[in-house]
Amino acid sequence: MAQDEAAAEAHVLPRCYRHADQETGVSCSRCGRPICPQCMIDASVGFHCPECVRGATAARPAQAPTTRFGGRLTGDGALVTKILVGINLVVFLLAGYLDKSLANQWELYSYVSPSGTGYGVAAGPDQWYRLLTATFLHTAPLHVGSNMLALWWMGPTLERVLGRVRYLALYLVSGLAGSALVYLVAGSAVASLGASGAIFGVFGATAVLYRVARQPLGPVIALIVFNLVITFSVPQVDWRAHIGGLVAGVLTGIGMMYAPRANRNLVQAGTVVVMLAVVVAIVLVESARLTG
Repeated sequence: MAQDEAAAEAHVLPRCYRHADQETGVSCSRCGRPICPQCMIDASVGFHCPECVRGATAARPAQAPTTRFGGRLTGDGALVTKILVGINLVVFLLAGYLDKSLANQWELYSYVSPSGTGYGVAAGPDQWYRLLTATFLHTAPLHVGSNMLALWWMGPTLERVLGRVRYLALYLVSGLAGSALVYLVAGSAVASLGASGAIFGVFGATAVLYRVARQPLGPVIALIVFNLVITFSVPQVDWRAHIGGLVAGVLTGIGMMYAPRANRNLVQAGTVVVMLAVVVAIVLVESARLTG
């Protein structure tokens, strides 16, 4: 029994010196302190902790520090997440209480009449804005509350390691991909809304982050599986947006986090462009199928 306990203790990972609740197998290559994904800052050899980076920056002010995946290191690592939550809440208040007609104008709506006339997204490019606006639209307090809680819980970690621009791009691409899959599967008659596709993209990219950082994948996989069970069990939950966002988040996360350092910015930008091209292609193909 004593040997088993000793073996178990030997396999316990150290905890991040800045986030005591985070186990990690990565240490700062300069000072040796254990650091979690939120604290990993890309260096020429391995990763540095924020304190070592600040010391190096003071010595070499001309070199701006970056996050592990090339983003700019900022003081508030959750600014974009806060803005996204704020936009979703403002739109919820506008469409739910102040001007309820906005829900009809902004939801992911598409319909093709028996005569072949398209409405909403199926009507043409001037209605394609719905693919994006629908991802910020909620009309029920429970819907917006659960989505924003999930975004606030998972978003900041991803934002800190990717940087603001990359994180925002991944969020928007995931939301658009979720909308595109909804349109592809049910473009002749669909009405859908919510940020769930984008949030599932954040879930998927977080799983990629844990894989890259050699963190235990169990918790994030359990979270994804739990939400997928809800997706397919609760009536009126649009599984198409969730699956589309999840797949886009995983693929975009792979492109951003596995990009070679020498061509990192090019590969990361190319990943986003390719994902947007796939979204446009899906919409074009489905529109051509519906309207002939």
